[in-house]
Amino acid sequence: MTLNLAGLEVLIGAAVSLKTNARADARLHRAARILVVDGEAHVRAMIGATLESQGYQVQTTSNGSKAIEMVEENDFDLVLTEIVIQDGNGIALMERIRGQQPQLPVVMVTAIHDISVAIDSMHRGAYDYVLKPFERERLLGTVQRALEYRQTLQENHSYQQNLEMAVRARTELLRQAMEDIETSYDITLEALGDALDLKDSETEGHSKRVTAYTIALARAMSVASTEIKVIARGAFLHDIGKMALSDEILRKPGPLTAEEQTAMRRHCANGYDMLRKIPFLREVAEIVFTHQEHYDGGGYPSGLRGSEIPIGARIFAIADALDAITSERPYRKARSFEKARKEIQRCSGTQFDPAVVEVFLKVPIEVWQELRTQIGEQSKRLSTFDIVNRPIQKEK
Repeated sequence: MTLNLAGLEVLIGAAVSLKTNARADARLHRAARILVVDGEAHVRAMIGATLESQGYQVQTTSNGSKAIEMVEENDFDLVLTEIVIQDGNGIALMERIRGQQPQLPVVMVTAIHDISVAIDSMHRGAYDYVLKPFERERLLGTVQRALEYRQTLQENHSYQQNLEMAVRARTELLRQAMEDIETSYDITLEALGDALDLKDSETEGHSKRVTAYTIALARAMSVASTEIKVIARGAFLHDIGKMALSDEILRKPGPLTAEEQTAMRRHCANGYDMLRKIPFLREVAEIVFTHQEHYDGGGYPSGLRGSEIPIGARIFAIADALDAITSERPYRKARSFEKARKEIQRCSGTQFDPAVVEVFLKVPIEVWQELRTQIGEQSKRLSTFDIVNRPIQKEK
């Protein structure tokens, strides 16, 4: 799978050019719309005429309530309001407008020649203020600066939104790429497991069955899906270290000698050494290394006990025993799932984690039988790892 780097470059390049394009597009927009709020009719008329002479679209009102309605119903670019207005206070009006539309600048108009009042209004969110009686050029200059400020805010907001979209698109592409890579990894892992089954014909199909059982038991224990993937890979590759063993040991029909048993026990460490060098399999390697440990400390290679053993290895131990008991071997016939269930229950607290055994016993035998049948029938068409999403029924 090839990551579409060219597509990523286009997305990021488009985002970077948005700010420049926004400034060019702004020149094509409609004339700025300005709302004037003042209790004196002649002042409203004078401000309106001055602004309209510059090509602005102007609407006026004398009170705060009407101003709020007009702001909610129209798309204004600027509001000019007197501090003292009918049925309210201009500063309170400004604060309400700014609360509803943070990108809409408000300029205060006042006849109060007290610089502290003007400064207070700006601290509360006003863009600027003009004093009455005002000079025409002072009014127009303030309006122009306020409109440029609004345009900058809108451009930055649009740029940020589109940049976030580009980043989300890039993240999605990377996520899909990682999913494809992960799928490819799992296909490779299954090929390794199949190769091991061919090398050790006595346990043909064992890797897929024990992985299916492990996934089912982990789901029954409500293990997080991300952790189940790690556990499943550990289950599938648990015997990968046997690839280093000779065929004479693997296929020996009779009992192994003490020396051969020692070599066989090294497969845990062999598998660990093989997998720990692969970054995405480091956690998996821990399960492979500990899959022969017993809950009471009687296992190998380290004699770990209880919670010292990774939960994935404790879950796998039961799945492994379930498949071993219910599968044919040259030296014995397969036993029933009911007998396997009783044997696992008998070894609770010694070989197996009692908490995991408790959950295992709640899963109906029919679930294990169905899984074994499906793995046998669909092994050539279905990835064992697909079972991660399979719901598991428990006995009440």
